[in-house]
Amino acid sequence: MKPDSLPIFSEVKAAAQMSKGMPLLRLGFRPFYIGGALLAALIVPLWVAMFLGWVQLAPPKAAPMLWHAHEMLFGFAVAIIVGFLMTAGKAWTGLATPRGPALGALALLWLAARVTSVVGPYAVYAVLDMALLPLVAGVLVNILLRSRNHRNLPLALILALLAAANLGFHLAVMGVLDVPAMTALYAGLALIVMIECVMAGRVIPAFTMSATPGLKLPAIAWVERASLGLTGLGLALWVFAPAGVWGLMVLALAAGLQVKRLLGWRPLITRDRPILWVLHASYAWLPVGLALLALAQTGLVPVSAGVHALAVGATGGLIIGMLTRTARGHTGRPLKVSRAEVAAYGLVMLAAALRVLLPLVSPGLLLVSLLGAALAWSAAFLIYLWIFTPWLISTRLDGKDG
Repeated sequence: MKPDSLPIFSEVKAAAQMSKGMPLLRLGFRPFYIGGALLAALIVPLWVAMFLGWVQLAPPKAAPMLWHAHEMLFGFAVAIIVGFLMTAGKAWTGLATPRGPALGALALLWLAARVTSVVGPYAVYAVLDMALLPLVAGVLVNILLRSRNHRNLPLALILALLAAANLGFHLAVMGVLDVPAMTALYAGLALIVMIECVMAGRVIPAFTMSATPGLKLPAIAWVERASLGLTGLGLALWVFAPAGVWGLMVLALAAGLQVKRLLGWRPLITRDRPILWVLHASYAWLPVGLALLALAQTGLVPVSAGVHALAVGATGGLIIGMLTRTARGHTGRPLKVSRAEVAAYGLVMLAAALRVLLPLVSPGLLLVSLLGAALAWSAAFLIYLWIFTPWLISTRLDGKDG
């Protein structure tokens, strides 16, 4: 028997082959984390400059406000979700997700849509933009079914619904579908929030327990079911139903249950561990956003306050927290963040506070709110890129694949 035909030599040979190729294209988080963070750093100050008339850049067909909202959701947030799920999917199932040329093609498809959003014909932009999510949903369904990992199939369903919301947006902008384009964007935000609710319920208590010896955080079944169910129902009423008492009550109840859920994870225990407290602090913006949407049902506060609490505070905060933690873990680095990373966490929280709370205190401070939030947000993601880009384009410190 030849040595290389023995099982141990076959495994070593296979591992060596998997480690070949550009490190950037070995696992989904690498290109999509860089792309998503770069888009986040650029697009918010660009939008504010457009809003104030400092930059004349007319996205094709879609109004600048719609372009900004769409790119934050389906450009930035979706990039991070795709990178995370294609990385986590491999860990969940033990099966390979796209890598090498296949992963490069997906990343280039995402990039082409972002570029075409400002320089190309709208129909081309729409086709490019709508292609990514169905492809990724197909990849996820395939590996989950092959591995019989049925627990995570709902995430693939949410990706499919996100793709449907994106389709609805483009059809509305092109006049094919007679619905407000903003409704489709609100639906997209609601679906992203539901992904955050599901994933946070798994990772935040698990991370907190692993970092705190002896701590037990058993899930309370009725709180989990009720918080997720009422949050989903409340967001659906907000998106699809006229403002009214039912939306007010359901969103208020959902906010209260989300507070109870968060307190059950013992957030104060994490105050000396930035890599943990950023997740708890970011999740706290979720009940704030739901409560503000409840108040918006009565006209007491603008809808934008709730939208930005969910989009900047919850989504942006959870993203910057998971970007640092998962990238550290998957590049073979310790799960202990630097002062610069802590500064990035604080800047995203500051951006949320400025964008959400300052205009509520005084509508006349909207300009200060926009400029301050944009600078803080952009600085946070530039810090991330400065630290992590060299790591994401290099091999793991421990020499492993991924």
